[in-house]
Amino acid sequence: MRGNTHEPRQVLDGILWILHTGAPWRDLPERFGPWNSVYNTFRRWQDAGRIDAILEALQLKLNEEGLIDFDLWCLDGSNVRVSKDAAGARKKTLR
Repeated sequence: MRGNTHEPRQVLDGILWILHTGAPWRDLPERFGPWNSVYNTFRRWQDAGRIDAILEALQLKLNEEGLIDFDLWCLDGSNVRVSKDAAGARKKTLR
């Protein structure tokens, strides 16, 4: 197994950047290291339960410091109008 040449904090920052932006892994800025290395680390950490543990610890720390506003809700969604045909409606047949 090859050694990780990037600092764990650098990799974590890259993972958090992806989770925050929703960008594809290939768009990860170079300052976080090669995207595929960061992705592979993310998968290993996710499979081992480390991502959940990191996010839980971060939430607890931010909550203790009063930096979480539980009255604030942020939702993100996309709405795209499509034609009935694109939505799967039956097409009219000519007789």
